[in-house]
Amino acid sequence: MGFISDALGRMQPSATIALTQMARERKAAGHDVISLALGEPDFNTPEHIKQAAIDAIQRDETRYPPVAGIVQLREAIAKKFKRENNLDYKPSQTIVGTGGKHILYNALLATINPGDEVVIIAPYWVSYPEMVAVCGGTSVVVNATEENKFKLRPEDLDRAITPKTKWVLLNAPSNPTGAAYSREELKALTDVLVKHPHVWLMTDDMYEHLVYGDYTFVTPAEIEPELYDRTLTVNGVSKAYAMTGWRIGYAGGPEHLIKAMDGAMSQQTSGACTIAQWAAVAALDGPQDHLPIFRDSFEKRRDLVVSMLNQARGIKCAMPEGAFYVYPSVAGLIGKTAPSGKKIETDKDFVLELLSAENVAGVHGSSFGMGPNMRVSYAQDTELLREACERIQRFCNSLD
Repeated sequence: MGFISDALGRMQPSATIALTQMARERKAAGHDVISLALGEPDFNTPEHIKQAAIDAIQRDETRYPPVAGIVQLREAIAKKFKRENNLDYKPSQTIVGTGGKHILYNALLATINPGDEVVIIAPYWVSYPEMVAVCGGTSVVVNATEENKFKLRPEDLDRAITPKTKWVLLNAPSNPTGAAYSREELKALTDVLVKHPHVWLMTDDMYEHLVYGDYTFVTPAEIEPELYDRTLTVNGVSKAYAMTGWRIGYAGGPEHLIKAMDGAMSQQTSGACTIAQWAAVAALDGPQDHLPIFRDSFEKRRDLVVSMLNQARGIKCAMPEGAFYVYPSVAGLIGKTAPSGKKIETDKDFVLELLSAENVAGVHGSSFGMGPNMRVSYAQDTELLREACERIQRFCNSLD
């Protein structure tokens, strides 16, 4: 009998965290590393949000909070959903967690039984199938191909649904591809779900405010009211407010589901940090004038990175609608030999040799369920991005 649980045996470590740690260790050893592996804005948390946290400390807001979140934050979340998404949630229909990942995990923990299926769209965020596995469910992966701009087709969704399907998990704009759906594209998907009343929808809207050009964000429950009673709309303050380390995620959904998640949290972590919750109140209720600044900067970086990667030998990079990632194909470089003598047989070989030869860290696409690709985060200083892309170009040219 093994000491480590079977549940953990079903879960793989996070590739994004692993590559980021490799980059940190290499940098600590004295190498000039540029990491494009971690999905974290390089902006600072806006001042009014930081001040709200300081004020909360001064008011001694340091006691145990209610498990599901302080009243003021749940009210702010309800107002945000109404103001920005046309979704009517009472505060009792909202919940706060220690980051968006915690919300997603608790929703699955509260609902998944052995044999239940969760439809996940590849390329997917690395944590989705692992969370499903730990909770005892089965991931049903549906490919959203580059030819379809990494977007799920309604006919493919329909084919993936079985009597065992409990959830469909939709992330848009997407990590890792940045792909986002138009209103018409989302309506075609929600039309499929309306036909399957036993299936619930979990929407990961974490990159809602990081969209570019003339793209307008919409969330599925806003488009199709028939799905309101079986949709959990998940969001958080990490990306849009540069608050990754504050660890606040939240969701809105049917009250019985929220109560079940509350019960799971009561025996797990209890409530999220009170100081961070008060900061999140200021984020959602306060000025939003930093958002266009973030968007404009990220859009310019996106355009630079896509242009430079498409100039690299053997790389093909699509233009995404949102988030701060691109997902270039490295198929044209598979089979080549690196300067070290290592043959590039997989996208993981590519990113490891890139890190070794040019000190640029990315994440291999196979860890996101579709390759040979590489996820590149452009949440970095523009000049660092330019230098990183030049190194990638140089590395590609060095392959024989």
